[in-house]
Parts: sequence; C-alpha cells; structure tokens
Amino acid sequence: QVQLVESGRGLVQPGGSLKLSCAASGIRFNIYTMGWYRQAPGKQRDLVAAISSGGSTNYADSVKGRFTISRDNAKNTVYLQMNSLKPEDTAVYYCNARRTPYEYWGQGTQVTVSS
Repeated sequence: QVQLVESGRGLVQPGGSLKLSCAASGIRFNIYTMGWYRQAPGKQRDLVAAISSGGSTNYADSVKGRFTISRDNAKNTVYLQMNSLKPEDTAVYYCNARRTPYEYWGQGTQVTVSS
C-alpha cells in the first residue's frame, strides 16, 4: 500500500518560513519524481516544485528564489523549504509521487500565511 504522509502544516506571518516534509512508503522512492502541488480555495491544483529521481528540479515562476525542493532517498522523504512567504502562498499543499503510468497523492497539509 502506497502512502505519502505530509507534515509541517502551520500558520506563519508574511515574510516567514516553513518547511514541509513528505514521507513515502510502499514505493521505490528513489526512482520516482516527487513534487509539491498546492490548491487554494476555488482554484485548481497547481505544481509548485518537482524533483526528479536524478535530482533535477523545476519550480513555478511564483516561487522561484523563495522555495527549495529537496529529497533524501535514504529516508524516503521529500522536503519543501518555503521562505519569504506571502499571503498568496496560502493553500493546501499536496505531495505527489509520479513514475508513468503510476501517480500517487498525499492527503494534503494546510499552509496559511497571514498577519
């Protein structure tokens, strides 16, 4: 059974930082592309950042320079370090594991940026 379990939800002030973690089980983690997506109320779910099995990364333009995705294959965990947070970063953040034709999602974790 595949499980992706996110942690690190929270309320943070604008300009603050937060680190999300996603622990995977039931997959060969090191061969999957791992990603973080987010969905704000009334909006579609969009890619925030992704990291390939080889370590290549890509980011949404809105988070470049502020967010960093990383992975620890020994711990089967992917991280999202979020700095200089803005109110518009408020959303439910979802962990994603993908290796065609397989794709798995976490349950989501709430991030709220507000003063």
